[in-house]
Amino acid sequence: MIVEKLLLHVLIVLVPVLIYSLMIENRKIGKSPYFLGFLYGASASLSMYFAYYDASLYWDLRYVPVVLAFFYGGPISGIITITALMITRTSMGGETLFLAYITAVLSCAVPYLMYNYFWKSPPKKRISLSIIIGSWPAFVQLIILLIYLYFNKGFVELNQKLLLYITVFGMIQIITVVLTAILNEAVIERNLMKDEIRRSEKQHTLGELAASIAHEVRNPLTVVKGFLQLMEGEDERHKNYYPLILSELGRAENIISDYLNFAKPEFKKIESFSLPLLVMELSILLNPYALKEGISLTHTIESDAVITTDRNQLKQALINILKNAVEATPKEGRVSIKLIEDGEHVKMIIRDTGKGMTKEQLSRVGSLFFSTKEKGTGLGTMVSARIIESMGGRVDYTSKLGKGTKVSVTIPLKMMFDEQPV
Repeated sequence: MIVEKLLLHVLIVLVPVLIYSLMIENRKIGKSPYFLGFLYGASASLSMYFAYYDASLYWDLRYVPVVLAFFYGGPISGIITITALMITRTSMGGETLFLAYITAVLSCAVPYLMYNYFWKSPPKKRISLSIIIGSWPAFVQLIILLIYLYFNKGFVELNQKLLLYITVFGMIQIITVVLTAILNEAVIERNLMKDEIRRSEKQHTLGELAASIAHEVRNPLTVVKGFLQLMEGEDERHKNYYPLILSELGRAENIISDYLNFAKPEFKKIESFSLPLLVMELSILLNPYALKEGISLTHTIESDAVITTDRNQLKQALINILKNAVEATPKEGRVSIKLIEDGEHVKMIIRDTGKGMTKEQLSRVGSLFFSTKEKGTGLGTMVSARIIESMGGRVDYTSKLGKGTKVSVTIPLKMMFDEQPV
């Protein structure tokens, strides 16, 4: 009988996730922690309202929505959910109301404290954490019940039926948490996939446009540059202007090359080389530039990885990232490079003690025409990310305003190229 009654509660717990995933995930209100708190709060309250009474105890899944609200909706959503639950419990009254308050506080404490760790974990681990933490309130309820029984003998008889109910209740609760966690992760993965598809489509469109424009502009620039070089030694009156003109034409060519690299990175020379040697070379190359700006540039090597890719393209991508770090750092600041191995990948972690970025700025890093520099186009950052991604790697940014930025460049030891070598 308890199984049939608790199946209703399973449906009640699943409803908020189903509503979110099927109806409103693309709307602004669907991402609001207040609205999610309302959904999970209603679910928790309904679960308590339809509690099954047997063996002198009430059986329901009221705390499963609470844990899910904290993990998948955030602290605000969790607090709203537990508040709704306690309002419902208070309205029901009873002599054990004070035990309900104690249980609520203890049940909320763990998911609230684990929230940050939860979102730093991969999806599979998040499901495991949901199961473990989702079982925590039931464990708290059981301990408080046993303590209550110890001081109030005869309140509930611990017989075979009660032990069976506890076992069934625990199994159904775990199954419910697994189902809801998997559904939530599926919604998250689907949204990430949609964002990635949109980003890829935008990059493809911009890439095609950039390649078309770059090819059209490069040809007349090459002709102009060639004629200027021929005229440089003949016209003595304007000889001081020629180096400046040629320099600016060279800069224009570099920008066009960046656009072409963004459109389609070309790996012209694939070779095997030592990554530690490349890191040392980068440090030596950029150290004078850093010293000129009054910045300390250091490197730490904890890997002897050898990779096979286009060395020049990887070097250019890393130079862009390092230059950005140096330019974002004030005088007497520090920029560090750390090379480590991480399973089948190698990581280069670049840290600076610069001005950092806001969450809004951080979300736009790698977007075309976005830069924190006054005269920046954001193209260098985007090209660097495109090159690394074409090698099968990724670039991750974390930053705190006023404290600096960390850039993690992850590259697989066995390369998988998006584009074939030309």
